[in-house]
Amino acid sequence: MLDDVGFADFGCYGSEVETPTIDGLAGAGLRYTGFHTTAMCSTTRASLLTGRNHHSVGMGCLANFDSGYPGYRGKISSDAPTLAELLRPVGFRNYFVGKWHVTPLTQTGPTGPFDGWPLGRGFDRFYGFLDAETDHYSPELVRDNSHITPPGDHATGYHLTEDLIDEAIGMVTGHQAALPSNPWFMMVMPGACHAPHQAPAELIEHYDGVFAKGWDQVRADRLARQIELGIVPEGTELPPRNDGVQPWDDHSADEQRLFARLAGAYGAMLHHFDRELGRLIDHLDRSGALDDTLVMVLSDNGASQEGGPLGFVNAMGPYNGVKEPIDDKVARIDDIGGPDTHSNFPWGWAMASNTPLKRYKQNTHGGGIRDPLVVSWPNAPQPIGSGELRNQFCHVQDIVPTVLDLLALDPPASLEGTSFASTLDDATVDTGKSIQHFEMFGHRGLWADGWKAVAFHPQGADFDDDVWELYDLDADFNECTDLAATEPERLASMIERWWEEAERYQVLPLDDRFAQRFAENAERFRGGRTSYTFWRGMGHLPAEVAPDLRSRSYTVTASVDFAGGDEGVLLAHGDATSGYSLFVRDGHLVHDLNIGGSHIIVTSDRAIPDGTAELAFQMRRSDTGGAFPHGVGTLLIDGEPAGSVETDSIFWLMISWSGLDIGLDRGTTVSDYDGSGSFIGPNAYTGALTKVTIELDDDQELDHHGAARAELSRE
Repeated sequence: MLDDVGFADFGCYGSEVETPTIDGLAGAGLRYTGFHTTAMCSTTRASLLTGRNHHSVGMGCLANFDSGYPGYRGKISSDAPTLAELLRPVGFRNYFVGKWHVTPLTQTGPTGPFDGWPLGRGFDRFYGFLDAETDHYSPELVRDNSHITPPGDHATGYHLTEDLIDEAIGMVTGHQAALPSNPWFMMVMPGACHAPHQAPAELIEHYDGVFAKGWDQVRADRLARQIELGIVPEGTELPPRNDGVQPWDDHSADEQRLFARLAGAYGAMLHHFDRELGRLIDHLDRSGALDDTLVMVLSDNGASQEGGPLGFVNAMGPYNGVKEPIDDKVARIDDIGGPDTHSNFPWGWAMASNTPLKRYKQNTHGGGIRDPLVVSWPNAPQPIGSGELRNQFCHVQDIVPTVLDLLALDPPASLEGTSFASTLDDATVDTGKSIQHFEMFGHRGLWADGWKAVAFHPQGADFDDDVWELYDLDADFNECTDLAATEPERLASMIERWWEEAERYQVLPLDDRFAQRFAENAERFRGGRTSYTFWRGMGHLPAEVAPDLRSRSYTVTASVDFAGGDEGVLLAHGDATSGYSLFVRDGHLVHDLNIGGSHIIVTSDRAIPDGTAELAFQMRRSDTGGAFPHGVGTLLIDGEPAGSVETDSIFWLMISWSGLDIGLDRGTTVSDYDGSGSFIGPNAYTGALTKVTIELDDDQELDHHGAARAELSRE
């Protein structure tokens, strides 16, 4: 299952992006045009794993979000078995590589609890990451129940997608060697194509030219191909551009060049995954296993709106109040997709990815919830059509009952999905599914017997003021003709039915107070803790478990026994796109406050004396009346000031998605320690480091609404 890939992004669904592996699977199998998801990543994963509605199993929106209500705990309920847990008793070995994101992020640290990690939910092996996203050159990796250091970095040619496929192949080959008579089940869940969009430079350059024609032309070309392929009906027209998307020709030449490169990074990331997936498929083919393997390729939701109207080269700067003007983005155009970028494309490209559907991920219109699904199984019990289309409505929660049906296993009574196994060899069969509700962040929808009622919800607005729309999807594939005014009784009946479904499946109470909920989660986990002690050797502490230094005063102190020539990192949290680091260089104490690639560096005004020393950095937050908090950072050597720096921007919304390390800086580093511009770790401290303490002052003033927006942009 890919991440944030739109309905039109596979080649076999109309795209210019080269996806020959996926297209080959589709050519030997089926493409579904009525497949639906839940509009977000955690929620689709919860439904995919359990065969139930996401609210029903406690995943109302995100693994980052726990309101205390049954439908919104951020963790799959213990009484909702996963497909892996259902397959294990009949002899399957279960493997998982890639993105998990159905465990509360405050439970992803070294102490767990591990009951919500993959090995706690029926999988025998796990290799991947637990958060919503990770840097693909410097990922936060977990093997089974342990955080680990990636086996490479950008300088060595490392990329997470290649690593995940290596591990997937290794798990399959190990299974084939040790237990060839037993069946296996594997979930391959790459970070592609979630931001940051990172891919090999040669592929990005290739797609830079492909997307130079702009999103309006790409959208038109994709629709034409979709009609030719039969993906959408003859006569389908494009809806108006989504709100806030300007015509391509209204943008300047520099903007167009920048936007084409941002789209190129996205396209290259998808192409790169397809190429790597091809290695796994090739192994299955060579080993004689492919014909007997049921393969499904899908996306977790529509393309993402989180790049905003103008996209980002490094979103971590704007999240923390550092502006990213177009000229600055253009100046970094060659960096896009590299190790010091957190790039995401503008709304216009997300709109094109979702062609011909309205809106995006997070929304319950088609652009958020209608996704590609490719199914291949050469030796299926009943032969399936090669290269054929299936137009039946189906939903991600229907996959578990479908798989169990195909394996002739009795489904548990708790399943809420409907098997669509009968569609594999029958293009016209009625699966029996007649209704499906949707809800995400207050956006709502209901599909019933070919009709769809849908409401877009502006955050903070009264839910009673939301405007419901009505569409006959059998005649109006992409929700262009609103029939609310001409079919008021039908609409009223569907709205009433939505409320019934919402009550039945734990959707209520509706709640769009993301800021308050995120703040409550953080406060509930950290409580009143203001003091942290880390001993040398500690590392891989996830961002959500690390001390919260945002918008507050604090002091970081390293206890060392210094000798001339000692150097390296004492503490680092983050990576090249954002974070902070305290380190020793050339006998001096140095602190780098890296906010979105803007480095605020202070070096001590005197050398560190030999012997036992307390080396510290102290931040003092102050209000200046501006939009962002002001700070004065001071280096301290044995309690005495040794240099200071002022900044108009300290961490405001987000520090980093990369974790905290003591005594080194893994992977892509916070600071350019050796001046080479490489930002490559680990830069381990060479001297005697005993411990690092962090003391937090009680003056934190967060913009919870902004923090929530930043969190949502990561999902």
